[in-house]
Amino acid sequence: MAAGSDASPKRSLLRRAKASTPAGPTVTAPEPLAAASAPPAESRRGRPVLASVNRPFVAGFFLAFGALAAIALGMAISNLVTIWIYIAFALFAALGLDPVVRRLERHGTKRPWAIAIVYFVFAIVMVAILWLVLPTVIGQIAQFFRDLPGMITAFQRTEFYAWLVTQFGDQAPDLLAELQKFLTNPGNIAAIGGGVLSIGVSIGTTISGLIIVIVLSLYFLATLPEMKLAFYRMVPARSRPLTAELTEEITDSVGGYLGGMVVLAFFNSMVTLLLYAVLGLPFPALMAVIAFSITIIPLVGTVLFWGIGSVVALIANPLAALIFALAYLVYMQLEAYVLTPRVMNKAISVPGSLVVIGALVGGTLMGLLGALVAIPVTASILLIVKKVFIPKQDAAV
Repeated sequence: MAAGSDASPKRSLLRRAKASTPAGPTVTAPEPLAAASAPPAESRRGRPVLASVNRPFVAGFFLAFGALAAIALGMAISNLVTIWIYIAFALFAALGLDPVVRRLERHGTKRPWAIAIVYFVFAIVMVAILWLVLPTVIGQIAQFFRDLPGMITAFQRTEFYAWLVTQFGDQAPDLLAELQKFLTNPGNIAAIGGGVLSIGVSIGTTISGLIIVIVLSLYFLATLPEMKLAFYRMVPARSRPLTAELTEEITDSVGGYLGGMVVLAFFNSMVTLLLYAVLGLPFPALMAVIAFSITIIPLVGTVLFWGIGSVVALIANPLAALIFALAYLVYMQLEAYVLTPRVMNKAISVPGSLVVIGALVGGTLMGLLGALVAIPVTASILLIVKKVFIPKQDAAV
C-alpha cells in the first residue's frame, strides 16, 4: 500500500522497537518505603550536606573562612590602589598619544619610529617645563630668606603692627624678634626636618610614579593593536565585529578627548603668558606652566586658575590684577562658546548635563583621575547604549 510505503523512518523505527519488545512480567515501581529510605542526591554524589542544624560548627567555619577571604581580598585591592591609578593614567596617556602615532604612520613612518618621535618631543617638553619651574621656585625661596629682615622692618611700620603694640604692649616686638630668630637659625630649620623629610619623600614618590606612568604608557602604546586583538578574541565570534567597532570608536573618542584637553590647556597657558608679560606681572613663564597644569582638569580647571592667577596678580599690582581678571574672564567665555565646541565636537559628543554629573561623580570617587576620565567613560556608556541597547529594544516585539 502506498501510504504504508511512504511512512517516515522515525515511525518505522518506533514500530520495530514496539515489535521487538519481549513479552514478560510487568515491571512494577519500587515500594514507597524503598524510595523513602534512598539517600539524598548530594550524598549519592559523594558531597557532604552542610546542614546548619546537624553540623553547625562546619557551616560556621566555612562562613567565617569565606568572610575572612573576602576581607583579605578587599585589603589587597585597597593596598594596590596606587598601582591601579598608575595603570589607568598610563593607559589613558597611551590612548591620548595613539592618534598622533597613527597620524605619523599614515605619513609613512613605522610605528616604532613614530612612538620614539612622540616620546622624544614629550621629553623635550617635560625638560623645558622643569627648566622653567625649578629655577624659579628655588630662586624665590632664596629671595624670601634674603628679604626676610627687610620684610619684618616694613611690617613694623604698618598700622596693623602699631595696633598690635597697643593691644599687647612689649610682647609684640618680642614675639616678632623670636619669629625672625627662629626663621633665620639653621638649627631651628633642622628641628623641623621631619616635615621636610616627609615633603621630600612625597616629591620622590611623585617623581617615581611619573616615571612608572611614562614607562607603562610606552609599553601600552607599543602593544595597543595587539591588546585590542587579544580583547577581541575573548569575545564570542558572532559578537566580534560589533565589539571591534565599539572598541575602535571608544578608543578614538578617548584619544581625541585627551588631545583636545591638551590643546585647550595650551591655549590657556599662552593667554596667561601674554597677559602677564603685557601687564608687567611677575613670573609670566611660571604662571603659564601652572595654567597648563591646572586647566587640563575638566570643568573646574579654568575657573580655579582664574582665581589663582588673579590673587597672584593682586599681590603685585591691584590695577593689573583687575585687568587680568577681566581679560581672562573674557577668554573663558571665548573658550566655552568657540574653542571648546570646535576642538571637542570632532572628538567626543556628550550632553552638558551628563558632563557635569560625570565629572562630579568621577571626582568624588577617584579624585583627579576620576575627573579626567569621567567624560570619556560617559561617552563610552552612551555609545554602548546607542549601538547595543537601543537596537535590541527596537527589535523587541
